Amino acid sequence: MQIREVLKSVNEIFFSGEYLGKGFKIAVVAAMIALTEAIAIGRTFASMKDYQLDGNKEMVALGAMNVVGSMTSCYVATGSFSRSAVNYMAGCQTAVSNIVMSCVVFLTLKFLTPLFKYTPNAILSAIIISAVINLIDFQAAILIWKIDKFDFVACFGAFFGVIFASVEKGPLIAVSISFAKILLQVTRPRTAILGKLPGTTVYRNIQQYPEANKIPGVLIVRVDSAIYFSNSNYIKERILRWLHEEEHIKADYQPRIQFLIVEMSPVTDIDTSGIHAFEELYRSLQKRDMQLILANPGPVVIDKLHASKFANLIGQDKIFLTVADAISSCSTKSVEEA
Repeated sequence: MQIREVLKSVNEIFFSGEYLGKGFKIAVVAAMIALTEAIAIGRTFASMKDYQLDGNKEMVALGAMNVVGSMTSCYVATGSFSRSAVNYMAGCQTAVSNIVMSCVVFLTLKFLTPLFKYTPNAILSAIIISAVINLIDFQAAILIWKIDKFDFVACFGAFFGVIFASVEKGPLIAVSISFAKILLQVTRPRTAILGKLPGTTVYRNIQQYPEANKIPGVLIVRVDSAIYFSNSNYIKERILRWLHEEEHIKADYQPRIQFLIVEMSPVTDIDTSGIHAFEELYRSLQKRDMQLILANPGPVVIDKLHASKFANLIGQDKIFLTVADAISSCSTKSVEEA
Protein backbone atom coordinates (compact mmCIF):
# COMPACT_ATOMS: atom_id res chain seq x y z
CA MET A 1 0.00 0.00 0.00
CA GLN A 2 2.79 2.38 0.90
CA ILE A 3 4.69 1.62 -2.31
CA ARG A 4 1.51 2.31 -4.26
CA GLU A 5 1.15 5.67 -2.52
CA VAL A 6 4.79 6.57 -3.15
CA LEU A 7 4.59 5.71 -6.85
CA LYS A 8 1.18 7.19 -7.45
CA SER A 9 2.72 10.00 -9.52
CA VAL A 10 3.77 7.47 -12.18
CA ASN A 11 0.13 6.80 -13.02
CA GLU A 12 -0.53 10.53 -13.31
CA ILE A 13 2.03 11.24 -16.04
CA PHE A 14 0.31 12.21 -19.29
CA PHE A 15 1.90 13.22 -22.60
CA SER A 16 -1.19 14.87 -24.02
CA GLY A 17 -3.65 17.57 -23.08
CA GLU A 18 -3.93 21.34 -23.14
CA TYR A 19 -1.15 21.90 -20.58
CA LEU A 20 1.51 19.84 -22.37
CA GLY A 21 2.98 22.85 -24.18
CA LYS A 22 3.06 25.00 -21.05
CA GLY A 23 4.61 22.17 -19.08
CA PHE A 24 7.28 21.68 -21.72
CA LYS A 25 8.21 25.38 -21.66
CA ILE A 26 8.44 25.39 -17.88
CA ALA A 27 10.54 22.22 -17.95
CA VAL A 28 13.02 23.71 -20.44
CA VAL A 29 13.46 26.90 -18.40
CA ALA A 30 13.72 24.98 -15.12
CA ALA A 31 16.28 22.57 -16.58
CA MET A 32 18.42 25.37 -18.00
CA ILE A 33 18.42 27.37 -14.78
CA ALA A 34 18.96 24.29 -12.60
CA LEU A 35 21.91 23.15 -14.71
CA THR A 36 23.42 26.64 -14.81
CA GLU A 37 23.11 27.02 -11.05
CA ALA A 38 24.50 23.55 -10.35
CA ILE A 39 27.49 24.02 -12.65
CA ALA A 40 28.20 27.48 -11.21
CA ILE A 41 28.13 26.13 -7.67
CA GLY A 42 30.20 23.10 -8.60
CA ARG A 43 32.87 25.18 -10.31
CA THR A 44 33.04 27.56 -7.35
CA PHE A 45 33.73 24.80 -4.85
CA ALA A 46 35.92 22.86 -7.30
CA SER A 47 38.14 25.94 -7.55
CA MET A 48 38.18 26.41 -3.79
CA LYS A 49 38.96 22.74 -3.00
CA ASP A 50 41.11 22.03 -6.10
CA TYR A 51 39.29 19.16 -7.80
CA GLN A 52 37.98 18.53 -11.32
CA LEU A 53 34.33 18.92 -12.33
CA ASP A 54 32.83 16.90 -15.20
CA GLY A 55 29.93 18.86 -16.67
CA ASN A 56 28.55 15.80 -18.54
CA LYS A 57 28.33 13.78 -15.33
CA GLU A 58 26.63 16.72 -13.61
CA MET A 59 23.99 16.82 -16.36
CA VAL A 60 23.39 13.05 -16.16
CA ALA A 61 23.14 13.17 -12.36
CA LEU A 62 20.69 16.09 -12.36
CA GLY A 63 18.57 14.52 -15.09
CA ALA A 64 18.41 11.09 -13.46
CA MET A 65 17.66 12.64 -10.07
CA ASN A 66 14.75 14.70 -11.34
CA VAL A 67 13.32 11.95 -13.57
CA VAL A 68 13.23 9.49 -10.66
CA GLY A 69 12.06 12.19 -8.28
CA SER A 70 9.17 13.18 -10.54
CA MET A 71 7.75 9.67 -10.13
CA THR A 72 7.43 10.17 -6.39
CA SER A 73 6.01 13.73 -6.41
CA CYS A 74 9.37 15.28 -5.52
CA TYR A 75 10.13 18.95 -6.02
CA VAL A 76 12.44 19.86 -8.93
CA ALA A 77 15.92 19.77 -7.37
CA THR A 78 19.34 21.15 -8.19
CA GLY A 79 22.52 22.08 -6.36
CA SER A 80 21.88 24.41 -3.42
CA PHE A 81 24.26 27.30 -3.00
CA SER A 82 23.31 28.01 0.61
CA ARG A 83 23.34 24.36 1.70
CA SER A 84 26.63 23.71 -0.10
CA ALA A 85 28.11 26.75 1.63
CA VAL A 86 26.90 25.52 5.02
CA ASN A 87 28.44 22.09 4.35
CA TYR A 88 31.70 23.70 3.31
CA MET A 89 31.86 25.93 6.37
CA ALA A 90 31.06 22.91 8.58
CA GLY A 91 34.07 21.07 7.18
CA CYS A 92 32.26 18.34 5.22
CA GLN A 93 34.61 16.45 2.91
CA THR A 94 32.63 13.76 1.06
CA ALA A 95 29.15 13.05 -0.32
CA VAL A 96 28.39 10.99 2.81
CA SER A 97 27.66 14.32 4.49
CA ASN A 98 24.61 14.66 2.20
CA ILE A 99 23.28 11.30 3.40
CA VAL A 100 23.77 12.32 7.02
CA MET A 101 22.16 15.68 6.35
CA SER A 102 19.18 14.03 4.64
CA CYS A 103 18.65 11.74 7.63
CA VAL A 104 18.89 14.68 10.03
CA VAL A 105 16.45 16.73 7.95
CA PHE A 106 14.02 13.79 7.82
CA LEU A 107 14.18 13.27 11.59
CA THR A 108 13.84 17.00 12.16
CA LEU A 109 10.74 17.26 9.95
CA LYS A 110 9.26 14.15 11.51
CA PHE A 111 9.84 14.80 15.20
CA LEU A 112 11.35 18.22 15.88
CA THR A 113 9.27 20.48 13.65
CA PRO A 114 7.09 21.78 16.53
CA LEU A 115 10.23 22.97 18.34
CA PHE A 116 11.25 25.15 15.37
CA LYS A 117 7.79 26.48 14.67
CA TYR A 118 8.45 29.86 16.28
CA THR A 119 12.06 30.28 15.14
CA PRO A 120 12.35 33.78 13.58
CA ASN A 121 13.22 33.89 9.90
CA ALA A 122 15.99 36.34 10.78
CA ILE A 123 17.86 33.59 12.60
CA LEU A 124 17.61 31.24 9.61
CA SER A 125 18.73 34.06 7.32
CA ALA A 126 21.70 34.82 9.58
CA ILE A 127 22.87 31.20 9.34
CA ILE A 128 22.74 31.27 5.56
CA ILE A 129 24.30 34.74 5.23
CA SER A 130 27.18 33.89 7.58
CA ALA A 131 27.97 30.85 5.43
CA VAL A 132 27.57 32.55 2.04
CA ILE A 133 29.24 35.90 2.78
CA ASN A 134 32.72 34.38 2.62
CA LEU A 135 32.04 33.19 -0.94
CA ILE A 136 31.87 36.78 -2.23
CA ASP A 137 35.27 37.45 -3.79
CA PHE A 138 35.80 41.17 -4.37
CA GLN A 139 39.30 40.67 -5.74
CA ALA A 140 37.95 38.30 -8.39
CA ALA A 141 35.37 40.92 -9.42
CA ILE A 142 38.11 43.55 -9.76
CA LEU A 143 40.21 41.14 -11.81
CA ILE A 144 37.24 40.40 -14.11
CA TRP A 145 36.78 44.15 -14.64
CA LYS A 146 40.42 44.54 -15.62
CA ILE A 147 40.38 41.56 -18.00
CA ASP A 148 36.99 41.74 -19.71
CA LYS A 149 34.32 44.39 -19.16
CA PHE A 150 31.65 42.18 -20.77
CA ASP A 151 32.32 39.38 -18.26
CA PHE A 152 32.08 41.95 -15.47
CA VAL A 153 28.64 43.03 -16.72
CA ALA A 154 27.53 39.38 -16.77
CA CYS A 155 28.90 38.87 -13.25
CA PHE A 156 27.07 41.85 -11.81
CA GLY A 157 23.95 41.02 -13.79
CA ALA A 158 23.81 37.67 -12.03
CA PHE A 159 24.65 39.27 -8.66
CA PHE A 160 21.98 41.97 -8.75
CA GLY A 161 19.50 39.62 -10.42
CA VAL A 162 19.71 37.22 -7.49
CA ILE A 163 19.50 40.05 -4.93
CA PHE A 164 16.66 42.08 -6.42
CA ALA A 165 14.77 39.45 -8.45
CA SER A 166 15.26 35.75 -7.69
CA VAL A 167 17.82 32.96 -7.75
CA GLU A 168 16.38 31.81 -11.07
CA LYS A 169 16.52 35.19 -12.81
CA GLY A 170 20.08 36.00 -11.74
CA PRO A 171 21.81 33.17 -13.65
CA LEU A 172 19.37 33.69 -16.53
CA ILE A 173 20.54 37.31 -16.84
CA ALA A 174 24.18 36.22 -16.81
CA VAL A 175 23.55 33.53 -19.42
CA SER A 176 21.70 36.02 -21.65
CA ILE A 177 24.56 38.52 -21.43
CA SER A 178 27.10 35.77 -22.17
CA PHE A 179 25.11 34.66 -25.21
CA ALA A 180 25.02 38.26 -26.43
CA LYS A 181 28.81 38.41 -26.05
CA ILE A 182 29.25 35.17 -28.02
CA LEU A 183 26.97 36.42 -30.81
CA LEU A 184 28.88 39.69 -30.96
CA GLN A 185 32.21 37.86 -31.21
CA VAL A 186 30.90 35.49 -33.88
CA THR A 187 29.37 38.21 -36.04
CA ARG A 188 32.28 40.65 -35.57
CA PRO A 189 35.45 38.51 -35.53
CA ARG A 190 38.88 40.01 -35.05
CA THR A 191 40.79 40.88 -38.21
CA ALA A 192 44.22 42.42 -38.58
CA ILE A 193 46.62 43.88 -41.13
CA LEU A 194 50.00 42.18 -40.99
CA GLY A 195 53.47 43.57 -41.51
CA LYS A 196 56.96 42.05 -41.63
CA LEU A 197 59.14 42.21 -38.53
CA PRO A 198 62.54 43.67 -39.47
CA GLY A 199 65.24 41.07 -40.06
CA THR A 200 62.81 38.13 -40.07
CA THR A 201 60.30 36.37 -42.29
CA VAL A 202 57.64 36.67 -39.59
CA TYR A 203 54.48 38.68 -40.24
CA ARG A 204 52.50 40.08 -37.32
CA ASN A 205 49.70 42.51 -36.49
CA ILE A 206 50.95 46.04 -37.14
CA GLN A 207 48.89 47.37 -34.21
CA GLN A 208 50.47 44.90 -31.79
CA TYR A 209 53.94 45.33 -33.31
CA PRO A 210 54.36 48.95 -34.51
CA GLU A 211 57.84 48.12 -35.85
CA ALA A 212 56.33 45.70 -38.38
CA ASN A 213 56.56 47.12 -41.90
CA LYS A 214 53.94 46.84 -44.62
CA ILE A 215 55.08 45.32 -47.92
CA PRO A 216 54.77 47.79 -50.83
CA GLY A 217 52.11 46.77 -53.31
CA VAL A 218 50.76 44.03 -50.99
CA LEU A 219 48.01 44.05 -48.36
CA ILE A 220 48.24 41.16 -45.89
CA VAL A 221 45.09 40.45 -43.87
CA ARG A 222 44.54 37.86 -41.14
CA VAL A 223 41.11 36.56 -40.07
CA ASP A 224 41.08 35.28 -36.48
CA SER A 225 37.89 33.23 -36.64
CA ALA A 226 36.02 30.56 -38.52
CA ILE A 227 34.12 32.03 -41.47
CA TYR A 228 30.38 31.32 -41.36
CA PHE A 229 27.20 32.85 -42.73
CA SER A 230 26.99 35.08 -39.65
CA ASN A 231 30.31 36.86 -40.27
CA SER A 232 31.26 36.21 -43.91
CA ASN A 233 29.77 39.45 -45.23
CA TYR A 234 31.38 41.45 -42.41
CA ILE A 235 34.82 39.98 -43.21
CA LYS A 236 34.43 40.72 -46.93
CA GLU A 237 33.31 44.30 -46.30
CA ARG A 238 36.10 44.83 -43.77
CA ILE A 239 38.76 43.70 -46.26
CA LEU A 240 37.32 45.88 -49.06
CA ARG A 241 37.23 48.86 -46.69
CA TRP A 242 40.89 48.35 -45.86
CA LEU A 243 41.73 48.19 -49.55
CA HIS A 244 39.83 51.42 -50.14
CA GLU A 245 41.65 53.13 -47.26
CA GLU A 246 45.06 51.92 -48.42
CA GLU A 247 44.44 53.19 -51.94
CA HIS A 248 43.58 56.66 -50.66
CA ILE A 249 46.32 57.11 -48.06
CA LYS A 250 49.28 55.74 -50.05
CA ALA A 251 51.92 58.24 -51.15
CA ASP A 252 52.56 59.02 -54.78
CA TYR A 253 55.93 57.27 -54.84
CA GLN A 254 54.49 54.00 -53.45
CA PRO A 255 53.26 51.34 -55.88
CA ARG A 256 49.56 50.61 -55.96
CA ILE A 257 48.30 47.48 -54.25
CA GLN A 258 48.42 44.54 -56.64
CA PHE A 259 48.09 41.58 -54.28
CA LEU A 260 45.76 40.78 -51.38
CA ILE A 261 47.08 37.99 -49.15
CA VAL A 262 44.63 36.45 -46.68
CA GLU A 263 46.43 34.63 -43.85
CA MET A 264 44.05 31.80 -42.93
CA SER A 265 45.90 29.75 -40.30
CA PRO A 266 43.45 30.86 -37.53
CA VAL A 267 40.44 29.97 -39.76
CA THR A 268 39.34 26.56 -38.43
CA ASP A 269 36.31 26.16 -40.70
CA ILE A 270 34.37 27.78 -43.53
CA ASP A 271 30.85 27.21 -44.80
CA THR A 272 29.08 27.82 -48.10
CA SER A 273 28.31 31.45 -47.26
CA GLY A 274 31.97 32.04 -46.45
CA ILE A 275 33.05 30.59 -49.81
CA HIS A 276 30.47 32.76 -51.61
CA ALA A 277 31.87 35.80 -49.80
CA PHE A 278 35.37 34.91 -51.03
CA GLU A 279 34.02 34.53 -54.56
CA GLU A 280 32.50 38.01 -54.37
CA LEU A 281 35.77 39.33 -52.97
CA TYR A 282 37.66 37.70 -55.84
CA ARG A 283 35.39 39.34 -58.42
CA SER A 284 35.78 42.72 -56.74
CA LEU A 285 39.55 42.37 -56.84
CA GLN A 286 39.47 41.43 -60.52
CA LYS A 287 37.70 44.70 -61.28
CA ARG A 288 40.53 46.53 -59.50
CA ASP A 289 43.20 44.50 -61.31
CA MET A 290 44.33 42.83 -58.06
CA GLN A 291 45.11 39.20 -57.26
CA LEU A 292 43.75 37.18 -54.33
CA ILE A 293 46.22 34.89 -52.56
CA LEU A 294 45.55 32.53 -49.65
CA ALA A 295 48.21 31.58 -47.11
CA ASN A 296 48.17 28.47 -44.90
CA PRO A 297 44.51 27.38 -44.98
CA GLY A 298 43.84 24.44 -42.64
CA PRO A 299 42.95 20.92 -43.81
CA VAL A 300 39.20 21.37 -43.32
CA VAL A 301 39.24 24.72 -45.11
CA ILE A 302 41.37 23.58 -48.04
CA ASP A 303 39.17 20.50 -48.58
CA LYS A 304 36.08 22.70 -48.80
CA LEU A 305 37.83 25.15 -51.14
CA HIS A 306 38.67 22.27 -53.47
CA ALA A 307 35.19 20.76 -53.20
CA SER A 308 33.59 24.10 -54.14
CA LYS A 309 36.05 24.63 -57.05
CA PHE A 310 37.12 27.93 -55.51
CA ALA A 311 40.74 26.78 -55.46
CA ASN A 312 40.53 26.26 -59.24
CA LEU A 313 38.83 29.65 -59.64
CA ILE A 314 41.69 31.63 -58.12
CA GLY A 315 44.32 29.14 -59.31
CA GLN A 316 46.23 26.45 -57.46
CA ASP A 317 49.35 28.63 -57.65
CA LYS A 318 47.60 31.24 -55.47
CA ILE A 319 47.58 29.05 -52.35
CA PHE A 320 50.77 28.97 -50.24
CA LEU A 321 52.01 27.37 -47.06
CA THR A 322 53.21 30.59 -45.43
CA VAL A 323 52.88 34.32 -45.89
CA ALA A 324 56.60 34.50 -46.63
CA ASP A 325 56.21 32.09 -49.55
CA ALA A 326 53.29 34.16 -50.87
CA ILE A 327 55.37 37.37 -50.61
CA SER A 328 58.24 35.74 -52.50
CA SER A 329 55.84 34.74 -55.26
CA CYS A 330 54.38 38.24 -55.42
CA SER A 331 57.87 39.77 -55.65
CA THR A 332 58.78 37.42 -58.49
CA LYS A 333 55.62 38.26 -60.40
CA SER A 334 56.16 41.98 -59.88
CA VAL A 335 59.69 41.73 -61.28
CA GLU A 336 58.49 39.71 -64.29
CA GLU A 337 55.76 42.27 -65.02
CA ALA A 338 58.27 45.13 -64.72
